[in-house]
Amino acid sequence: MRVLYFSDSYGPHDFRFLAFLAGSGCEVLFLRRRPGRIVERRPLSDGVTALPPLDPDGGRPLRLGVALVGEMRRVLLDTRPDVVHAGPLQSCAWLVARAGFERLVSMSWGSDLMLDARFGLGRWQAAGTLQRTSVFLGDCESVRRRAVELGMDSTRTIVFPWGVDLDLFCPGRTSQARDRLGWQAALVLLCMRAWEPRYGVDTVLEAFLRASRHTPNLRLILAGDGPLRPYLIDRIQETGLADRIWLPGHVPYGELPMLFHSADIYLSGSYCDGSSVSLLEAMACGLPSFVTDIAGNREWIEKDVSGRWFSPGDITGLEDLLRQAPRMAAELADCGERARVIAEERADWRRNAPAMLEAYAMAFAEDRGAR
Repeated sequence: MRVLYFSDSYGPHDFRFLAFLAGSGCEVLFLRRRPGRIVERRPLSDGVTALPPLDPDGGRPLRLGVALVGEMRRVLLDTRPDVVHAGPLQSCAWLVARAGFERLVSMSWGSDLMLDARFGLGRWQAAGTLQRTSVFLGDCESVRRRAVELGMDSTRTIVFPWGVDLDLFCPGRTSQARDRLGWQAALVLLCMRAWEPRYGVDTVLEAFLRASRHTPNLRLILAGDGPLRPYLIDRIQETGLADRIWLPGHVPYGELPMLFHSADIYLSGSYCDGSSVSLLEAMACGLPSFVTDIAGNREWIEKDVSGRWFSPGDITGLEDLLRQAPRMAAELADCGERARVIAEERADWRRNAPAMLEAYAMAFAEDRGAR
């Protein structure tokens, strides 16, 4: 089967999808919408053919991307794929739908449905894409339900938690980072979300800064980067607590377990999420989690079973949890153990990945002309 995989960029998730497809015997073509949006350092797997970016200029203004529909048709005519796997919905799958390709497997990246499709143009594009989608892939039930609300046929949806490598992400402890930072006896918190408003990293930082004044043993690893960098850096510097925070930046995929093994609790202040892969990685490493009370997180974190919740944007709520954490050592250890069990049962990448092939088979078998 010839698969055209169409994504906004090239990141760790794209790498995993493409590697699995190539290893499954598919002929895989990889198309990016724009050049330059590459955050994955690993080269494409053998068996994956990279096509030139659909929009080589990248930054030119394109109203809704309509000017790219003709280019999309040209790519489809030249490559003649059996199936197109595309997402996010508004930026990539929408172009394939507008180009008239029938065997479209649309995949949500979470925020495209849970945030960008709430109203207006983003909602219109998502609904239009789903009306022309053969099979929909979502990473959790809340994303699937949202797609159905916007018009997707519920019988043609597949829930596909992207999962993690349970051999790489497993329980363990490392003193490397803690020794280097002098944090051997500290209670270390870890946040891995991109520094964007939708992920509430500012909420996490502010709650930590407040809690840290009352609980001086707390430390924070704030990995990643993004548009909130100027604000976050200024806020850290003005508090005089920079020695309690480590900013490692973007961490290569193979080094991620070191961060999880250096932490005691995982934090996420996200306002919207499907099945957050960094959350699943934390669970696989046996960490308890303090995360926002949103649908995607509730599918993985059960209160007092594998972690705790706080309301999105609730700095005081998270601060209270962080101040309580040093007195919750036994409870948090139990939560971490149960988190690993949940990851083994539901977040195994090798077990979940074949759902993509199931989606392709469903799309390829459908007689679109009869609809």
